[in-house]
Amino acid sequence: MRLILLGPPGAGKGTQAQRLVQKYGIVQLSTGEMLRAAVAAQTPVGLQAKDIMASGSLVPDEIVIGIISDRLDQPDMKNGFILDGFPRTVPQAAALDELLKKKHMKLDAVVELRVNESALLDRVETRVAEMRARGEEVRIDDTPEVLSKRLANYRTLTEPLIHYYSERRKLLTVDGMMTIEHVTREINRILSAIGAVEPKAVRAAAPARKATAASRKTVGLAGKKASKTAKKATKTARKAGKPASKGAKKASKQAGRKATSAAKGRGTAKAKKAAKKTTPRPAKKVTKKRAKR
Repeated sequence: MRLILLGPPGAGKGTQAQRLVQKYGIVQLSTGEMLRAAVAAQTPVGLQAKDIMASGSLVPDEIVIGIISDRLDQPDMKNGFILDGFPRTVPQAAALDELLKKKHMKLDAVVELRVNESALLDRVETRVAEMRARGEEVRIDDTPEVLSKRLANYRTLTEPLIHYYSERRKLLTVDGMMTIEHVTREINRILSAIGAVEPKAVRAAAPARKATAASRKTVGLAGKKASKTAKKATKTARKAGKPASKGAKKASKQAGRKATSAAKGRGTAKAKKAAKKTTPRPAKKVTKKRAKR
């Protein structure tokens, strides 16, 4: 999965990027963090970028593109990445497209966190005040004054990216003014909807499906073998039982004939007896002696 997070400074891109990293095991490529790390390490690139970042201006494209190109070649990029804070301009987007093409990589989606600028200023002022109250160091580019300038740059330079990626059917817009949890759920929902990621339930069930398939295959083979054995045994039993079967059939026929014959005999006897009953007896002769009386 390869994504770009778009949105003005303070929109919550860094927070959402971290959540996506934890959920999908991809790498966050935050150009801002990479540059800040270079500034802290006093590297040549960091020294060049230090004054630029402090003034709220944009770091030159060649510096950023070089950092990204080297990073994409690292082994941990196999699962994908999230670009946070880059590209910021249409020329940078075109340069990124060319870079990905050379590396045979494809961008899955561009997620825009759309927010209200006045609300962003309020957020930054609150965050800075809380950090100072805790005694924490405030980032040089995380003050209301610098944010105002960065927002102006965003409107002028970065907003055209919305049209750029919309034309390429890569843009997905999320309401960044929702709570962090709601924004996270919405991003995951739309990524699943476009097929950029496999739903968690499906991913979890994949090993189980493989195990079930293997089990079914094993059971199927065992079943086939058992079926063949059973058929063979049945065939053998049938062959062994043929003589007995013929004998039984012959005995059965003979018994049937005897029973029929007996039945016929009984029927004849009954008929004779019935005929005897119905035949009138001859009248007895009257003797002369009884007549005289």
